[in-house]
Amino acid sequence: MSYWTLELASYLSDAPFPANKNELIDYAIRTGAPLEVIENLQSLEDEIEIYDSIEDIWPDYPSEEDFLWNEDEY
Repeated sequence: MSYWTLELASYLSDAPFPANKNELIDYAIRTGAPLEVIENLQSLEDEIEIYDSIEDIWPDYPSEEDFLWNEDEY
């Protein structure tokens, strides 16, 4: 079972989506992502052929809507 955090998922923010599992693993290795990221990707189910976004990998990935700050205050 994989364990994602915002920090680990951030290593895939610029990944070349859509991509398959092997392409994502290759990207993580080439960009120097931590071993946890590579292990998480290796544990993905093989049934899904193409991942369109980080949300396909980690459904709980927070979107901009999850950050509830008021931009007018800054």
